[in-house]
Amino acid sequence: MKRACVVGAGFGGLALAIRLQSSGIETVVVEARDKPGGRAYFWEKDGFTFDAGPTVITDPDCLRELWQLSGRDMADDVTLMPVNPFYRLNWPDGTNFDYSNDEPALRREIGRLAPEDLAGYDEFLRYSAAVYQEGYVKLGHEPFLNFTDMIKAAPALAKNQAWRSVYSMVSSYVKNEKLRQALSFHTLLVGGNPMTTSAIYALIHKLEKDGGVWWARGGTNRLIAGMCTQFERIGGTIRLDDAVRQVHTVGDTVSEVETESGWRERFDAVASNADIVHSYRDLLGDSARGRDYGKSLTGKRFSPSLFVVHFGVEGSWPGIQHHMILFGPRYKELLADIYDHGVLPQDFSIYLHHPTVTDPSMAPPGKSTFYALIPVAHMGKLPIDWEQAGPMIEQRVLDEVGRRLIPDIHDRIVTKFHYAPKDFAADLNAYKGSAFSLEPILTQSAWFRGHNRDAKLRNFYLVGAGTHPGAGIPGVVGSAKATAKLMLEDLR
Repeated sequence: MKRACVVGAGFGGLALAIRLQSSGIETVVVEARDKPGGRAYFWEKDGFTFDAGPTVITDPDCLRELWQLSGRDMADDVTLMPVNPFYRLNWPDGTNFDYSNDEPALRREIGRLAPEDLAGYDEFLRYSAAVYQEGYVKLGHEPFLNFTDMIKAAPALAKNQAWRSVYSMVSSYVKNEKLRQALSFHTLLVGGNPMTTSAIYALIHKLEKDGGVWWARGGTNRLIAGMCTQFERIGGTIRLDDAVRQVHTVGDTVSEVETESGWRERFDAVASNADIVHSYRDLLGDSARGRDYGKSLTGKRFSPSLFVVHFGVEGSWPGIQHHMILFGPRYKELLADIYDHGVLPQDFSIYLHHPTVTDPSMAPPGKSTFYALIPVAHMGKLPIDWEQAGPMIEQRVLDEVGRRLIPDIHDRIVTKFHYAPKDFAADLNAYKGSAFSLEPILTQSAWFRGHNRDAKLRNFYLVGAGTHPGAGIPGVVGSAKATAKLMLEDLR
């Protein structure tokens, strides 16, 4: 039996491991942290459950497929709950906009906000469906291993004006600024600036419209736990709390995986779900390929980091939706500060996550779990002391949530803590503390992204946010499908 090792137990790594094990490849997952999940880690504190993220589950069929490979049903291990509306968008002037796939309800929201843009929205919907078909259905699970693959995709990309940004494309259809923000903010959920991310990412609208937005009862961590159960049920092995120290090579072949505990084993293939720079510069640092490509990667553009305030409060809040976007007074200018200028703005937009409105099990009776997230520049652009700045920013974020939604928030808080860019760097070996790996601009997508199979090490593979197609749950699960296809072909 052929053997494979997957470094990292994030969504992408576990999805790949399940696919390999289901196909008869003896697979071991090695995870540095004490729990699986990667960015989908979680904490239990004072009776509250806090998911690190991600919290938006879309395209549930791509997850169900991981169980169906061995004739199982995901529902045996994971309970998915619908979230509706998907998001409530809120602006400083008090305007609310409920975003969902309930088409009559969504059209009423648009009609209330910008009735003159209803026809333009219909045109955008057709565009989103077209790029979804090309960018997700046709190309989302296919590896781009050479430039000819990119050339083959070029006509469809050109036809759909992939060189334009999501915001630019949305703006060509609708004129109301709030509606432009409502239809373009989604790229932020995968680390992309709506002003520069390829218009192909407008497919997210269609992806959510068709598949809905879901929540796993007990938290995103329960989806990770279900994936671990499925993997181990079919014979897979997970090693936790044992960081990989080195991936050894012989010539153009990876040969063995060695961990900090001294465990060392030989494998026929190795795939990394770890940060892409860490994978090459550190894990493959003793090889020429690791050193050369690791150095090359550091010159690329990386997505921003995040500052997240987790807090549990007294009371239940049925009027606060599961997912809210609290837009700030600026949009384009704020994004430029984060992505281009690397400054810490005085204002911010907040993604507020309130899972207990859907799933009360996330908090003790009569209490509620929240997190408030703001994007911030990564540490390469914003090299500040987060130990000093963290408490100040936490206070400002909570003040804004209090001003807009929970007036006595500070009196109600039972427990709180924050997670800063330095924590992404320390806990996840994320280069510069980036929360989403390489920035998803056109020149860092598909063939221009890390390849699902390395170009020089013939049995080393990538899975996760740093490779095609990119970040987000459907993205990294799609990368697992593309990478598994290559590995299974190579191992047989």
